Amino acid sequence: MEATRALPKNKGVMRENRKWLCMPYGVFLVLFIILPILLIFCYAFSDADGHFTLNNFIDVFSPDSSGTTFKVIGQSLGVAALTTVICILIAYPIAYILANSKFNKNAVLVYLFLLPMWINFVIRTVATKQLLIFFGLDPAMHPWICSIIGMVYNYLPFAILPLYNTMLKLDKSQIEAAADLGASPVQVFFKTIVPMTVPGIVSAATMTFMPTMSSYVITDALSGRTIKLIGGQIEHQFLHSQLNVGSVYAIIMLALIGLSVVFENFFSEKKKGAR
Repeated sequence: MEATRALPKNKGVMRENRKWLCMPYGVFLVLFIILPILLIFCYAFSDADGHFTLNNFIDVFSPDSSGTTFKVIGQSLGVAALTTVICILIAYPIAYILANSKFNKNAVLVYLFLLPMWINFVIRTVATKQLLIFFGLDPAMHPWICSIIGMVYNYLPFAILPLYNTMLKLDKSQIEAAADLGASPVQVFFKTIVPMTVPGIVSAATMTFMPTMSSYVITDALSGRTIKLIGGQIEHQFLHSQLNVGSVYAIIMLALIGLSVVFENFFSEKKKGAR
């Protein structure tokens, strides 16, 4: 009787002790995520003397600067959207083959596709540039084509992995039932397989879109700095000691990323409700 009474108390002590395991992550979260974001907002809403002002936002969206601002935002969204679409179109059949035991007898193929993630992306970008030049695609002559190829090559594994994990959990009995009821292979694919993989598609789109929009090293190397993304604009402002204006661009980028996350959550919840 005494042992059974002591059991809930011991469980409570264990739970309290487990909370301390979160302390390293909490410290990391405060030092490297929350504090930098607070500093960005402080710089964005202050002048060189540290006084509160909205002039930084006025300068960024003034008639003289708004053309550059909206051009950078448009190019960032365009490159990110195009890269995301191409990555998903390529990653979907690859993930389906890798998740199908009939085609993929072992996990070696999976590691071959994920292997580039283990190499520094700057090295991959330099190698991609030399490869494109070897095949006759000069980045100076074809900046957009070269930049999109570089983006797709670098971020394709980020699209393959969530799709692969989703396709491993496909309900095979539902697919077999659709085929047994007379659905053609095309109907089985579009009406059964694709709806079940929507969560993976949304995750792949998010994991590709968000880093692509802020990545500027790839476009700088493969376009001769003719394509400017919002991440490159932030770097330019910070390198020229324009911390306040650069922080405004950083807030714009955070807002765009936040909108994409909200859209993903809304789409996921809507899909769950439909199911």
